[in-house]
Amino acid sequence: MSKDLQLIEPTHPSLLTPIPKFEDSMLKEHGFKDRKELTEKMFETMKKYGGIGLTCNQVGLPLNMFVLGDHPQLENGLKMACFNPVIISSSEETLAFKEGCLTFQFIFLTITRPRKVVVKYEDENGNLQEGHLDGMISRVFQHEYDHVEGKLFVEKVSKMKLDMAKKKAYKDIKKLKAKGIDIPGV
Repeated sequence: MSKDLQLIEPTHPSLLTPIPKFEDSMLKEHGFKDRKELTEKMFETMKKYGGIGLTCNQVGLPLNMFVLGDHPQLENGLKMACFNPVIISSSEETLAFKEGCLTFQFIFLTITRPRKVVVKYEDENGNLQEGHLDGMISRVFQHEYDHVEGKLFVEKVSKMKLDMAKKKAYKDIKKLKAKGIDIPGV
């Protein structure tokens, strides 16, 4: 089995770079025998850090792939492994909702996104899938797709809102550490 994956620093340049098309031949050079092994490791890492989505570039892998879901309150535990994802269309209707990101732990920002998207991606078996996503699963897909495009959710708000969220995050982390709670990645 491949090595443990760790979140990279929010300032790492790979987070701001669009990821090229995924090819199966890329797996071996990064220590994975196939898509299923990468998928398993990504879900394991996502769960370890308490997320509902994780893109390869967040753990330093230059692979056009993300995982999302696997939470009982999100589409009844639906799990999606998305290689070479594409958003085909999005609804005009938008929703503003608080989002977090494993790259920016404890920072929560209100982000406006389309409510629905139609997407295409290859799954962990290499099969082309099309999805009509609505609500939270749509939001998570869009957030992870932004990572694939080299975009971060902190870029979608004003500096003032981001600074306020950072101050709150710092206070929350300080409180937890004072209680002796270990926080992975912080």
